[in-house]
Amino acid sequence: MIALRIVQKMGRFCKLTQRVIALTFCVGALPFFFCPRVHAQEEVSSSQLEPEKKDAAYYFAEYKEPVGFTYDVFAKIQTTYLWRGLYAGGANIQAEATVGYGGAYANMWWNVGVTDWSFKQFEPELDISLGFARWGLNIYLLYIHNFNCGFFDFRNYPDRGNRLELNVRWTVSSKLPLSILWATRVAASDGYINAAGDTVRAWSSYLQVSYTHHFPYDISLYGALGITPWRSCYTGYQRDFAVQNLEVRLRKDWSASEHCGLMVEGQLVINPSAIAADRSSVRWKPLDPGNQSINANIAFGVYLK
Repeated sequence: MIALRIVQKMGRFCKLTQRVIALTFCVGALPFFFCPRVHAQEEVSSSQLEPEKKDAAYYFAEYKEPVGFTYDVFAKIQTTYLWRGLYAGGANIQAEATVGYGGAYANMWWNVGVTDWSFKQFEPELDISLGFARWGLNIYLLYIHNFNCGFFDFRNYPDRGNRLELNVRWTVSSKLPLSILWATRVAASDGYINAAGDTVRAWSSYLQVSYTHHFPYDISLYGALGITPWRSCYTGYQRDFAVQNLEVRLRKDWSASEHCGLMVEGQLVINPSAIAADRSSVRWKPLDPGNQSINANIAFGVYLK
């Protein structure tokens, strides 16, 4: 009897093992099944593919291919300037312009706004990006100028100054708008003072995963999760790994013409790192917005493309 039970159990184990191996093979074979149709469309005509296979190949291969010269202009007015889970200013006007050709592009972005709700101090900002975007991959160098030092001042100030970042973003496709962003400060201001009194470069980095869901009537819902993997500017150089932001945006667009449109957007941002820092609950302090752990924003904009 004991031997019979052992044989029965071994038979069940073998069947289970066979099923696991079969499932593993199927899952592991999927990328190889799709890749030839993504990267070698010229070798397989659409008439040779079955409908379901064509849909799968199109799902992973649909990227916006650059066609000659492109341009984009956008401007908005909003109640709060929020950036990667941080409060960066109060009411402001932001505008940007992008020109590109064949995937290479240059972008210039401006912000003019107040530092808080007292409306006593303005803090302008200018960002310049140079990058290349193709096949869902976007690599760009971002220069941030805060006007509190010279334009070409790249010294590593611990509390102010310009910043230079290297950013890499990958988006699966327009049908699956899941994006992963990695940003690291590579030069200029990004330092803290150690116990010896020396300014140390932090190489502040930020990782974000985001997804945009599009509804009918030009309504979209955007969600993002951002973290900082080590001691960085995002936590005031005080802590190591931290969940930096949980963010939700709801946006509605109106197309005035083929190349012009309007938008309104609501945004809610929670900073778990700020909550953990003082071991408190979510805080809402309108008179002290820089120390809030929850922030909200409403924006109205217009764009040309």
